[in-house]
Amino acid sequence: MGERPRILFLFSDTGGGHRSTAEAVIEALELKYPGRHEIVMLDAFKRYAPKPLDRIPAMYPDMVKVPQAWGLFFRLSNGRRQAYALTAASWPYVKSSVHRLLQEQSADLFVCVHPLLNEPFLRALGRPRPAFLTVVTDLVSTHVLWYNRKVDLCLVPTEIARQRGLRCGMRPDRIRVAGLPVAQRYCRPPGGPRTLRKELGWPLDRPVVLIVGGGEGMGPLLKTAGASARRRGDYAMAVVAGRNERLKERLEAEDWEVPTFIYGFEKRLPEMMQAAALLVTKAGPSTITEAINAGLPMVLYSRLPGQEDGNVTYVVREGVGLWAPGPERTAEAVCAWLSQPKLLEIAAETCRRVARPNAAGDVADTIVELLAKPNPN
Repeated sequence: MGERPRILFLFSDTGGGHRSTAEAVIEALELKYPGRHEIVMLDAFKRYAPKPLDRIPAMYPDMVKVPQAWGLFFRLSNGRRQAYALTAASWPYVKSSVHRLLQEQSADLFVCVHPLLNEPFLRALGRPRPAFLTVVTDLVSTHVLWYNRKVDLCLVPTEIARQRGLRCGMRPDRIRVAGLPVAQRYCRPPGGPRTLRKELGWPLDRPVVLIVGGGEGMGPLLKTAGASARRRGDYAMAVVAGRNERLKERLEAEDWEVPTFIYGFEKRLPEMMQAAALLVTKAGPSTITEAINAGLPMVLYSRLPGQEDGNVTYVVREGVGLWAPGPERTAEAVCAWLSQPKLLEIAAETCRRVARPNAAGDVADTIVELLAKPNPN
């Protein structure tokens, strides 16, 4: 290995904000400890998994189009015995691929941000091994596979997730609440939304409702935006279709009844969240956390059963958003909230109180601490 410690981030583009979490931590490492580490991000499924597992990132958007089936699998596999059976059965199939990855990708510390990667890599590494850190990217409804008792440390976003880890057998000294890391651009102090609206070309005489469906444009985005536009409220809409090019084309073909701006995959989402008055989105953990850090209240219009159920409860309980599934209910919630600016401002202040803007930096500090400790493994 080189003089600089090598950190390998294990992730995969299968929803849940795995990539964005890894990128946020890497950003914080490079800001706080510039040039001190060699950092590698690796999509373990795409680069090394045997067929057909190497196709999981590409298949993920289609897999979640049947949410009830997704929820059923989540529930049936979400127990210690079930998880053990699942990982034991898959090990002979993935063993050679994991060992090949480790032969080609050595590291002084592994950071895992995907629940399916914990067990096979810890099993393949054996002992002695480098330090291994898990960063959980689900807010509340965490799958048991996140909690591997062999890790050096497991960082979770919420106290509920920590309590779940303890029930799954994690040692109290190996699990810690750190928040969910998001990019620094979401966490900058509020101020200047009018300037941002000018830069985005948005109207200045009315609030803008930002409607997103994650990076893949998932959920009933078209119907939700259409129902909100038909209310003909005194607001504009910005609709982000993500990588879903077909959806973007359909959105652009619509004759909107309020001023509407259509976007594909958008790198200016942090600025959009700072400039908007209200977010309409599915209950994805990263989007929720980004909005909270941007001080942006939200209306949740859909969620993945099982995996995102707890996110809905969290948003409503904390007072940072509403649960209004279905296009018409979503549109009604949007109009109701925009008609009460005082309540919207209270929710925005609550977002700023709940936010953990230093989460990425805290995870970066933890990584440096682990690298500095004598390795007991």
